Amino acid sequence: MLFYFIALLVTLVDQGTKIAVRMYMEVGEVMRLGDSGMQLQHYENSGMAGSMFQGNARLFGVIAVLFIVGMLYYRRKGEIRGFWMQAGAGFMVGGALGNAIDRFVYARVTDFLVFPSGRGILNLADVAINIGVVMIIIGMLIRAYQRYREKRLRNALPKG
Repeated sequence: MLFYFIALLVTLVDQGTKIAVRMYMEVGEVMRLGDSGMQLQHYENSGMAGSMFQGNARLFGVIAVLFIVGMLYYRRKGEIRGFWMQAGAGFMVGGALGNAIDRFVYARVTDFLVFPSGRGILNLADVAINIGVVMIIIGMLIRAYQRYREKRLRNALPKG
């Protein structure tokens, strides 16, 4: 249930923010957010990260759908278990779905988040995918540690 809740929430929040940006900001318009160095800038990307492969939005939409299908398959098989893995997968699927919707409906993705580092321009779907990756890595590390402890415990028990 956690997986679906997070995926749906991420998709809805992502799409809501993109609608607001398209409604209230002109393409190229910049809005500074206080003294944080963070800013909003309306950008439309018909390619992928870093504006590479412009004009291929629908192809990347198909790739996103295949990714989502793969995640659902592995989840159904029981490969994605536990809080960290379920939540991480939910963030990743919600982000992929949010960007896929843009790619199929508008043939481009609406980006608007510019962080103080100045490295690229993102949207909430991109941020969710990154959060999901980190959560899945944490889940994998926890699972590996648990297996290590179980193995040590089994080896410490007397044989016989």
